[in-house]
Amino acid sequence: MDSALVSEADRECVRRQLGRPPRGLHAIAARDDAGDPTVVQTWPRLEDGTPFPTLYYLTAPELTSHASTLEADGLMKEMADRLATDEDLAARYLRAHESYLAERDALEPLGTKVTAGGMPDRVKCLHVHIAHSLAKGPGLNPFGDEAIAEIAQRWPNHRYLLGDAFA
Repeated sequence: MDSALVSEADRECVRRQLGRPPRGLHAIAARDDAGDPTVVQTWPRLEDGTPFPTLYYLTAPELTSHASTLEADGLMKEMADRLATDEDLAARYLRAHESYLAERDALEPLGTKVTAGGMPDRVKCLHVHIAHSLAKGPGLNPFGDEAIAEIAQRWPNHRYLLGDAFA
């Protein structure tokens, strides 16, 4: 697997952020306003061949912490409740799932319809949805966009982590 899209400085920054060497690192998918990685794109298979369906992985420790706080506060349940009753929201979430699959399968088809974060039927991991939205920009993943808006509102001093698209 070629990781030529990632500089050694980026690889080291991600290693520091995660507290371990990154696995399956393919590219830097989003950066904060200072230019540091916030989201990485991973190969659909890890170096040892293990399937890894999480295409986008949140690396910025502050954003990871905020996502965990939102999960603990029950935001995923509220989102899941709306998903079950809002047909337009469910259709947009399905489009995010299909886009995610297509992009991942363009790198390497895994032969599965499993994406990440519970798509398209559940809301399972805000970290994945935030990473997806930061990587692709606003308008694709409705739950990622909502979580990012909540982070910007609750922790305005961390808006610089969200990059230009969400500023």
